[in-house]
Amino acid sequence: MGFIDDAKEVAETAGRKVKETFEDATDRIGDKVDEAKADANVKKAEAERDSVAKRNEIKEDLRGDK
Repeated sequence: MGFIDDAKEVAETAGRKVKETFEDATDRIGDKVDEAKADANVKKAEAERDSVAKRNEIKEDLRGDK
């Protein structure tokens, strides 16, 4: 019975390691997705800021504020 118990323990250990590796990979993928979303939000905010600044500049030119 010692051989069967050892084989069972090895199989359980291998199963745990596979599960941990899978969970780590999914966490890494999730982190990359979050990073990409944050980058997209920053780019959108920067574009909006630039748009507002340009619009204000045009309004100032039309009013003769400069």
